Amino acid sequence: MSARAASVRFILITLVIDALGFGLVVPIVPSLVVQLSGLTVSGASVWVGLLLTAYALMQFVCAPILGGLSDRFGRRPVLLLSLSGICANYLLLAWAPSLMWLFLGRLIAGATAANASTATAYIADVTPPKQRAGQFGLVGAMFGIGFVLGPAVGGVLGTYGLRLPFLVAAGLAGCNVLYGLLVLP
Repeated sequence: MSARAASVRFILITLVIDALGFGLVVPIVPSLVVQLSGLTVSGASVWVGLLLTAYALMQFVCAPILGGLSDRFGRRPVLLLSLSGICANYLLLAWAPSLMWLFLGRLIAGATAANASTATAYIADVTPPKQRAGQFGLVGAMFGIGFVLGPAVGGVLGTYGLRLPFLVAAGLAGCNVLYGLLVLP
């Protein structure tokens, strides 16, 4: 396997993990919010909405920032740092002792998962012009896979423990960081 193919595979896995992170929490966060806050389900629904909004808002704000940083310092360090942040964040979420910690974790998750602009720029950097359309098609497919698998995996793992999906996601992100250290030039 060429170095370019391995690095593109890393990028595609990173994008799946990014998309998975959003959907992973959807089935478990309501129960976790109720558990941490002692609120009723209807009271907790406001917090669930705020948690999902915070994640999306941080991605929106931080995507151009991470893109600019990757232009200035390089794609590799930004991608590896953001993926390390995702891993650390999932560990924080796995042991969040309160609703405020959960909220902080979702803010960090959104900021660190905003690496899609950097990932797609990396693909554009290493892919010949005639193959870019196909590679960007794969980028879209990876997001789709992550968005479909996220809630399914989160729901299944959540039946064994509300914090287990976070630990599994941290493990996936951590393994991908190690893979990226080896294959990203």
